[in-house]
Amino acid sequence: MKVAIYSRKSVFTSKGESIENQVELCRRYILANLPEVAEEDVTVFEDEGFSAKDTKRPRFQQMLARIRRKEFQCLVCYRLDRVSRSVGDCSQLIEELRDLDVSFVSVTERFDTTTPMGKAMLMVASVFAQLERETLAERVRDNMFMLARTGRWLGGTTPTGFVSEKTEKVDVDGKKRTACKLKHDPEEIRTVRIIFQKFLELHSVSGVYKYLAEAGIRSRSGSWYSKLGIKQILQNPVYCVADKDARDYFVNRNADVCFPEEDCSEELGLLAYNKRDYKKKNAPRQEVSEWIIAIGKHPGIVTGKQWCAVQTVLDGNRPSSLTGKPFNDYCLLSGLIVCGKCGRRMFSRLRRSKGADGVYDYICDGKLQGGKKICDCQNLGGRQTDDMVCDYLMQYADKGSDLHRRLEELAGALKRQQEADPIAPLDAAIAKCEAQLDSLVEQLSQPGLGQTLLPRINTKAEELAKELERLTAEKKRLEENQDRIAGREMDLELVAGALSSFRSCFPEMTLQEKRSLIRLLVQKIVWDGEDLHIFIYGE
Repeated sequence: MKVAIYSRKSVFTSKGESIENQVELCRRYILANLPEVAEEDVTVFEDEGFSAKDTKRPRFQQMLARIRRKEFQCLVCYRLDRVSRSVGDCSQLIEELRDLDVSFVSVTERFDTTTPMGKAMLMVASVFAQLERETLAERVRDNMFMLARTGRWLGGTTPTGFVSEKTEKVDVDGKKRTACKLKHDPEEIRTVRIIFQKFLELHSVSGVYKYLAEAGIRSRSGSWYSKLGIKQILQNPVYCVADKDARDYFVNRNADVCFPEEDCSEELGLLAYNKRDYKKKNAPRQEVSEWIIAIGKHPGIVTGKQWCAVQTVLDGNRPSSLTGKPFNDYCLLSGLIVCGKCGRRMFSRLRRSKGADGVYDYICDGKLQGGKKICDCQNLGGRQTDDMVCDYLMQYADKGSDLHRRLEELAGALKRQQEADPIAPLDAAIAKCEAQLDSLVEQLSQPGLGQTLLPRINTKAEELAKELERLTAEKKRLEENQDRIAGREMDLELVAGALSSFRSCFPEMTLQEKRSLIRLLVQKIVWDGEDLHIFIYGE
């Protein structure tokens, strides 16, 4: 009998129920209770540093895959919660092990899943394991909220403008207690002051972004501040003084404000906790009503009135940008041209000079957002560029062009691949395999079958089942490949149709139809500041 031992621990430590101790106890159990199992028949699977909140653990999943291939007949673990603390996960695993005829042993709890009582006891134990996990998580959350009310910095990445500083104090028992608080980083905090000042002047995140780029001001990582990063700075209460205006703002939005009005300060800043929901994917920002607001131990840099004014502008502004839009009612190539200097797309923008009605240029997106400090690529005259690209494409519209010949070659090659029909031989092999399996099943049902033949028939049946699975998977792969070939044929037909209609129909098309036609032919266009490079599909 082949046995799998599974052990798990949430954190890397040598204390308590270490991985080694768990494995050793499982080995002792096997030696005492399963004497028929040799040492070489035992395989150990270890996950250290993984929680039991779910089963997404590398070695656990590897073990499950091998159990499903029937490589093991028994699973042994030190305790049930090493496998999972979730009732659902435990129940699902036990059902699957039962269907696979695999025994499950918990060394310390002595569960035997082959009996109804053992299975019931296992379910009860898994309920308590999940309750323990949820109680522990609730306790951690409560402790975090209690600490939040003290105004401590609880760790993590510090906000722009701050560094974390450890402080020590001796309590009444004479023990040293350490805590963290935020401390200004002089260089970064100057940038934060500029961001708030410029936003209150311009009422625009894009305007602040452009100002920082033109001034050469970068983030702590050395990159340019992003618009999202600037907005997050403006929304963070950590920069706001804990005065009455600020307190009223959060009280009116039903946040959990942890200090009375008489404790308001004209110097200290705020700390906000529970801003994100870490139980959900990507930890989305929560509503202000879910926040916990406390007075921190760091100085604030903007008054509550100023911070509230910033929030009013942010709430009232729709997302706006100086960035051009890919489509409008006057140009053909906006978003299709790529800047050869910085790799960003180029968008159209109307000129604002007097007498330039309807005149437009293609400008690099980096230049649009941050000016020449981000990218100094020369602009492209819009109308001239559209006309030049259309004239260039006209040479491909003739039947005898190189592109036409290349498309015909590709279409012929794809057609030959489809005509070969590699799936027919597989269908025949699958049918033969199924017939042999049916024959073996019929033999097994015959009375008086010798016991010596049974293992050979079972072995042959397993071999045929594996071969049938392989053939079915290969057929599915080939069918998907055939679908891709058909899709490519359709794409080639679209491009060929676009070429044939380009010269005759193009002048009468609407602007949207012209854009669609050009995008069927052109993969991308690159402008390096001097030359325009046009990349055609099929070349």
